[in-house]
Amino acid sequence: MSSAATATSTSSPFLAACRGEEPEHTPVWFMRQAGRSLPEYKEARAGTTMLEACRTPELVAEITMQPVRRYSTDAAIFFSDIVVPIAAIGVDIEIVPGVGPVVAEPFRSDADAKRLRNLDPCDVGYVTEAIGLLTKELGNIPLIGFAGAPFTLASYLIEGGPSRDHAKTKALMRSHPDVWHSIASRLAAICGEFLRVQVEAGAQAVQLFDSWAGALSEADYRRFALPHSTAALAGVAKSVPRIHFGVGTGHLLEAMSETGAEVMGVDFRIPLDEAAARLPGKTLQGNLDPAAILSDDEPLLAETDEVLRAGRAAKGHIFNLGHGVLPDSDPAKLKLVVDRVHEQSSREASRR
Repeated sequence: MSSAATATSTSSPFLAACRGEEPEHTPVWFMRQAGRSLPEYKEARAGTTMLEACRTPELVAEITMQPVRRYSTDAAIFFSDIVVPIAAIGVDIEIVPGVGPVVAEPFRSDADAKRLRNLDPCDVGYVTEAIGLLTKELGNIPLIGFAGAPFTLASYLIEGGPSRDHAKTKALMRSHPDVWHSIASRLAAICGEFLRVQVEAGAQAVQLFDSWAGALSEADYRRFALPHSTAALAGVAKSVPRIHFGVGTGHLLEAMSETGAEVMGVDFRIPLDEAAARLPGKTLQGNLDPAAILSDDEPLLAETDEVLRAGRAAKGHIFNLGHGVLPDSDPAKLKLVVDRVHEQSSREASRR
């Protein structure tokens, strides 16, 4: 670890919370903080596709920095997309505006699984370059790298695009479990390598997003998803803190924590103190309802205070939304939340 990284590690409230320590204030960052709600993001992205933007190091660095400058968050999240490593190995996938990732030839067979070759760091040299630019500019603010979890990535590949019910994916899991595990295990290796590349380049924490895992029962999650998410996170075990997050996964909290992640992201559907009781000794991240950002200041601040209160039940708490920033969010409201979290938690810390 470089001297700069060591300094950040010892001084960062975010990294302290990841370790279950008591930082000087509750750290805060937002999923999708670098993105569609920021006018400067729209200006920077003008005339480029999402994947083009993700492959342009200077643009990646600029977009990653924008919310840190505007909000004074305690961490930066690397600007990329969960399908970047899949596209990098040659899968014909396009991020269609207003739709999401669309796959030209969906994956349905063992022959399709063999189209998923291993990721080589050279495939994503632009990621290494962008993180190099960022670590110079971020100073004491840690950078979070990320990847999509195997189940979520596999669902895009099998369905051919976004899906409400993931019916084709679930049918494949049941009818051809060998094909499913072949696809998912290859994706786990790709995800793990993508995380490792980011850490080697300078990311000081990682988050594994399993956006669609909430569509699974606990039994199906344990059989079809848990082994592969565990394998993906294993690639950076003991090197940096690992965060795991899924949407609508309240029924899966205990199972998802078995991946080995040091920090569990909690969506907005269950209170943090309830999650803390179910995951004793675990640092939690979350979980303000993203829609609260669209409300008036008074209810927004009241909900922010309630999340802080509930988060005190956990061993450590990283304030975040319970999902990503909505496109219509007012940046001034997000800044209001950051300031409130810092002020309230600093006041609470001084009383201890």
